[in-house]
Order: sequence, then structure tokens, then C-alpha cells
Amino acid sequence: MNKLLQLGMCALIGGSLSACQSTQSKETKVEAPSWVELFNGKDLNDWTIKIAKHEVGENFANTFRVEDSVIKVGYEGYEQFDQQYGHIFYNKPYSYYLLRVEYRFVGEQARGGEGWAWRNSGIMLHGQEPHTMLKDQDFPISLEAQLLGGNEKEERSTGNLCTPGTEVVYKDEQFTPHCLNSNSKTYAGDQWVTADVLVLGDSIIKHIINRDTVMVYTKPTINGGGVSNYDPQVKQDGKLLSSGYFSLQSESHPVEFRKVAIIDLASYAKDPKKLDGVLREIRDRDTK
Repeated sequence: MNKLLQLGMCALIGGSLSACQSTQSKETKVEAPSWVELFNGKDLNDWTIKIAKHEVGENFANTFRVEDSVIKVGYEGYEQFDQQYGHIFYNKPYSYYLLRVEYRFVGEQARGGEGWAWRNSGIMLHGQEPHTMLKDQDFPISLEAQLLGGNEKEERSTGNLCTPGTEVVYKDEQFTPHCLNSNSKTYAGDQWVTADVLVLGDSIIKHIINRDTVMVYTKPTINGGGVSNYDPQVKQDGKLLSSGYFSLQSESHPVEFRKVAIIDLASYAKDPKKLDGVLREIRDRDTK
């Protein structure tokens, strides 16, 4: 395991301090940058919408809107959902970063939504640029930190992994199925949940739910299925994903996002010791 991978594995929210110390004789003290709010609570001017069966930039039926300082995803203008999966992309690509999203599910699912999409949304990571998506494309080629709400009948984890047009290495083996459940608790009802994702280029990605690390994988690569109606020139199978756009989903169930914030870690990408110090500082600061 390379040095950067070791640091990312243990030195963040939900990581084990003792495990980190066992690999480090000294801690590097670095002042961590502050969170940068990407959603201003007022408008979606810094975002681009892409909904399947519609052109880039068309906000069909006002699916995505800002109300009461919250990004709301709703389907009041849909007669039938009809697999019109949507994504709202932040207009800047990132490579090394820590992203924080606070979300909750509300209300009733849209007519025509699939059963699996009940209380289902996601954060798409390392995604393709939205203008490269074809009109009828269902999902961006990306990695999905899948967000699920509980049904009060059974365990239903959140912070899962899905892989539209991608594959990863999980527990040292190539993972080819489309989705993989995390080890998170179930969060039922309309409660707010905090989802963090740590993305370190093409090396390691961690999903963190309410400060608990629930999913870790490495070497994200374009490959496999789980995505339809894409431009073949964009789906370059075998290419490692080291950067891309992130987006939030509309998959037929109303969902709200009240916080979207990021810490850009790109300046530490070539300095594992400084990166380690920054991740430790972020962890310690967030647990105070």
C-alpha cells in the first residue's frame, strides 16, 4: 500500500487515531483550510442541470429549485416520472477534496418511480462534464455515493456505492457489480443526515455518514455497465478517474439539500505528510 493510500485510509473523520499513529512516528501539524460553501442558499447560478430526455441546462418541471435556503428536488410538474433521472452539477471539477452534503428525504415518491428509487438519491463523484452527456443518457459516467432513507421495516444502509460506467477496487479485488451496500446505520423518517466523501484523485475514496466511515474503495476506473445512451467517445474503458464533476441526484423521490461545502485538498496532493496533517486537523476540528 502506498504512502498516500495509508494516510487517506486512517487520518480522517471516522478513522482510527491509533491506526494512524502506528504508521507515523511524528504528526505533521498543518493548519487546515476552512470549509467553502458551494450552495449560497439563494440560487443555483453556479450549477448546471441535466435531466434524462432533456437538453443540458433545461430544468424540466422546475425539478431543482431553491426554497427556504434549501435545494429542493420535487416532481409536482411530472405526470409520470418516466425514468427522467436528473443531476445538478457544480460548475467546477475537483480531484483531491473533502465534500460535505446535508440531506433529507421528504414527502411521497413521484408517480412512475421505480420501487428501488423510493427514498433514493446520491452524490455522483468524478463525473463527466454535463455538456458531454447525450440527451437521453440516464446517469453520468461517475461513482455514486448512494443516499437511502429507511422504510421503518428493515435495515437500509446509506452511503452505499454504485458504479454507472465505472469499476473500483474493493478489499483488494476488482469490484464489477453495480452496487455495494455500506456498513452504515439506517436513517428513517425526515431527519437530516450528514454525508462526507473524501476523494484523493485516482487512489482512494471514502464515504462517511454522520462522522462514521462506512465505505472505502480505491482505483476508480471507467469500465462496465450501469449507464445507457452515452457518447462512446466519452466512455474510455480502462481510464483511471483522477478528477471530475460532482452532482446531486433526482431519482423520483423528493429530497432536500441544505448544505453543500468543500475543502479543496489539491495543493497537498504531492505532499503526503502535509495531507496527513490537514486531514488530522479537520478530524479534530469537526469532533470538538
